[in-house]
Amino acid sequence: MTKPDAIKIGELKGLMAGNVLLPTDPAYDEARQIWNAMIQKRPALIARCVSTSDVVHAVKFARENALLLAVRGGGHNIAGSAICDDGIVIDLSQMKAAMVDPVACRVTVEGGATLADLDSATQLHGLAIPLGINSTTGVAGLTLGGGFGWLSRKYGMTIDNLESAEVVTAAGDVLQVSISENADLFWALRGGGGNFGVVTNFRFRLHPVGPNLLSGMIVYALADAKSVLKQYREFMAKAPDELSVWAVLRQAPPLPFLPEDTHGKPIVALALLYAGDAMSGQTLINPLFNFATPLGEHVGVQPYTAWQQAFDPLLTSGARNYWKSHNFTTLDDGLFDTVIDYIEKQPSPQCEIFFGAIGGATTRPAPDAMAYAHRNTKYAMNVHGRWLDAADDERCIRWAREFFHASAPFASGGVYVNFLTDDESDRIGAAYGQNYVRLAKIKRKYDPTNFFRVNQNIGPA
Repeated sequence: MTKPDAIKIGELKGLMAGNVLLPTDPAYDEARQIWNAMIQKRPALIARCVSTSDVVHAVKFARENALLLAVRGGGHNIAGSAICDDGIVIDLSQMKAAMVDPVACRVTVEGGATLADLDSATQLHGLAIPLGINSTTGVAGLTLGGGFGWLSRKYGMTIDNLESAEVVTAAGDVLQVSISENADLFWALRGGGGNFGVVTNFRFRLHPVGPNLLSGMIVYALADAKSVLKQYREFMAKAPDELSVWAVLRQAPPLPFLPEDTHGKPIVALALLYAGDAMSGQTLINPLFNFATPLGEHVGVQPYTAWQQAFDPLLTSGARNYWKSHNFTTLDDGLFDTVIDYIEKQPSPQCEIFFGAIGGATTRPAPDAMAYAHRNTKYAMNVHGRWLDAADDERCIRWAREFFHASAPFASGGVYVNFLTDDESDRIGAAYGQNYVRLAKIKRKYDPTNFFRVNQNIGPA
């Protein structure tokens, strides 16, 4: 791989409506930063695209100059696939428009939009789709890996609501994909990650949501965690699809509704959203307040967009992050013992372990209906190692890995591809499951040279 000369770069600049940043440009260092501060790479150039045409030019430039190519949507991927060394980054962050058709209940959103961009546009009309839990996450990466969040038990995965997309292929062709057009590629995009092209826009089906919903958090001391988690498991087994409750174990942040003497102490928090009538929801969630004596709670009716941003302060850009993850079909008592043990010895105040309750509508499509295969998953667990000082890398990573191995006997064997770090290529088969062989064949058709390989990579069959 050779670096392109100034003449060729000048030609690309002349073709693009957006900017091309080089290492000598003042904006370059900021543009190459992504959410996970552990990933520090220096591309030869960053193509800040403002249109599909710009993306086509950048793809062709990368191919003609044999450049490694990375694609940046929100820049949130834990493995750092939004950036690369020495190659070219197609940066979609300027392409973030979301166009809502409230009559048809549809939205078309560009590939650089964040969850906040999409939520703010759709909530103007009291509409939404299932997205993640951090509003600065990119819509593209979330969707291509599957996508789930507070609305998923009611309305499915993000990909279950995707109706079509526009894709720039490795050949530089612009394809429209849907169930009736390039259907094999549409199947692969729904869970196959960034392996098949650059998605410049997505069209989703919307649902009536909000604008105000019952949501919030109930916090218990870690001493009560085993009992709380067992009751939580039984409660969720009977909960309607409208109710989503996640369990989060960590040190208590300085939340205003918690007594000051609990700040920094280990806790278990139940975070919830009810996607229905608030009065009905309040009756339904009343048992959650009686699992033990709460340290504090903050539950009420608030804007859906506010709840979508509630965890943003704990997930800001610029920290060092290392994740490990498992899927679960059930939560065993032995798993609870293990998670409590590791929370008691967590290496940083920002580390946490959460159990994201999905199930409900996410389990109803067949495992081979689209690339995302893990339809039996009831809980997705993420071991979220997070800290600020590089000197803490070794012990924080070791903590996450050791808990990952200790919890493995209770897991289903699958994993959510968006939670894989850059050192987990051995788990790609587990991420795609029974659909890997079909994905590899589609990869061979649309990207036979593995041009799109800065990702959790599927090699061409």
